[in-house]
Amino acid sequence: MEPLAKADITGGLQSRFGAGPRQATRDGTPTLWVAPALLHDVLRYLKDEADPAYPMLFDLTAIDERMRRHPDDGPQRDFSVVYHLMCLHAAEQIRLKVPLTGDPPSLPTVTDIWAAANWYEREAWDMFGIVFAGHPHPWRILLPPTWEGHPLRKDYPARATEMGTFSLPEGKQAAEQEALRFRPEDWGMARQSESAEFMFLNLGPNHPSVHGVFRVVLQLEGETIVDAVPDIGYHHRGAEKMGERQSWHTYIPYTDRVDYLGGVNNNLPYVLAVENLAGITVPPRAQVIRVMLVELFRIASHLVFYGTMAQDVGALSPVFYMFTDRERVFEIIEAICGARMHPGWFRIGGVAQDLPDGWDAMVRAFVEYLPPRLDEYEDLVLNNRLFKMRTQGVGAYDIDTAVAWGVTGPNLRACGLEWDLRKKRPYSGYDSFDFDIPTGSRGDCYDRTAVRAEEIRQSLRIVAQCLAGMPAGPYKSEHPLTTPPDKARTMHDIETLIDHFLNVSWGPVIPPGEALACVEATKGLNGYYLTSDGGTISYRTRIRTPSFPHLQMIPQMCRGHLLPDLIAILGSIDFVMADVDR
Repeated sequence: MEPLAKADITGGLQSRFGAGPRQATRDGTPTLWVAPALLHDVLRYLKDEADPAYPMLFDLTAIDERMRRHPDDGPQRDFSVVYHLMCLHAAEQIRLKVPLTGDPPSLPTVTDIWAAANWYEREAWDMFGIVFAGHPHPWRILLPPTWEGHPLRKDYPARATEMGTFSLPEGKQAAEQEALRFRPEDWGMARQSESAEFMFLNLGPNHPSVHGVFRVVLQLEGETIVDAVPDIGYHHRGAEKMGERQSWHTYIPYTDRVDYLGGVNNNLPYVLAVENLAGITVPPRAQVIRVMLVELFRIASHLVFYGTMAQDVGALSPVFYMFTDRERVFEIIEAICGARMHPGWFRIGGVAQDLPDGWDAMVRAFVEYLPPRLDEYEDLVLNNRLFKMRTQGVGAYDIDTAVAWGVTGPNLRACGLEWDLRKKRPYSGYDSFDFDIPTGSRGDCYDRTAVRAEEIRQSLRIVAQCLAGMPAGPYKSEHPLTTPPDKARTMHDIETLIDHFLNVSWGPVIPPGEALACVEATKGLNGYYLTSDGGTISYRTRIRTPSFPHLQMIPQMCRGHLLPDLIAILGSIDFVMADVDR
């Protein structure tokens, strides 16, 4: 079969399955409406038979369509379920949208096609009340089991001031406690024999080795892990709901708090998606500034991982050295952005301000300082015999398994696949930078560590190129929807002053449409899928984070290993719970 060109994939599905119609989108992603009855066959074909195939379920989410003022040309519906599939070979995506009506809206599960759909479907039920018939565990995932309502529906309030006073009488408290009781049989856990009892251990949600408020319920036989149930949601803060109440501009600081170690890596996919919706072209200087800041934050995040990973398996000294080097990164970031971990510094159309005097000397000193330190860390950690014994062969998986579970970033490259979005589908001018893609071969805890250690060196190469080739010119686009707008004439006439005031306070009016923007963030692919209804606020803000699918793999990674191995596995995934729960 001849491979289908990007423009032909939706046409091929229409002729083969009768699917349709197609939908034009701002991001150019091939988008096709699929009837619920056809969905399963279409997804199976795209995963297993199409050429090129789309083997990765990149994301699955939903949209409450009932209050849209400018709906697209798709079928009549109350809700849409959206499937984003990825073809790694061609670095392309396809978007399938399914129209739903009824109360409750319902679809068949696709967990028999992708096991990774498990958590995504549970999230869609939790947030929207969409039922996935045949799902093995159709329960809430981010909210408590007793929660009433589905928060991402449009008729659910977005602010506490819109809700009644909270109370917890004694009877309700007892019911809440009982609802939290863990029943292993409900999760498919079985006794090893008729005479055996379950042996369980709760790891977390308050345990230093789970890297946040995260709980893993373990079934053990001695110290060998028989099964595991990850329990998430303790860090859920309604980040997507907040995106539908804040203006396009004022939501930028909220993105910083998703992967709170990634800094402006969170700003970038959001502003790229908004710029795509608005048709804004970012000037070259702003693009290079963005790349430099993104790579500095990648170094800072990887240093945290490197040190805490060593600490998790018993080496205490490295974390102190690496956090000291992280402080040097933050000195540069603070000098440029005015803040450290959460600068919220990118803007729609560029960055907040131009580079300050002396930035180049600080960056040059750091680029020269860090490589010898990395050599020392390699001897201290990666060449350490005990570190190798604790991590080699532990928590390993191959490329096919990683793709099937939606694994991206360093965790995918550790399996041996040389795939990086900055190379495969360059954005923000990454095609003009020279750097290598580090890979592993075993896909185990050791390789996941080694890949990130080498990525620090590659990020330094990129930062050095930004330093040497920083272009002149504006740091922000002159497009009328750029925020905040140019202040040059605000004191010349009252009309310009009013226009500036409204654009800052209410934000720009973004044309109707939808767009997905993805970046190679510190932990994998991070994407924002935004839907505009032609207003000053996003109609639907979807945040696709890498940590969410990565944690779903924990049971598969740890079965048959010893309990101490789980600590190494958790550390090697490199996740933060805000990135999971949002």
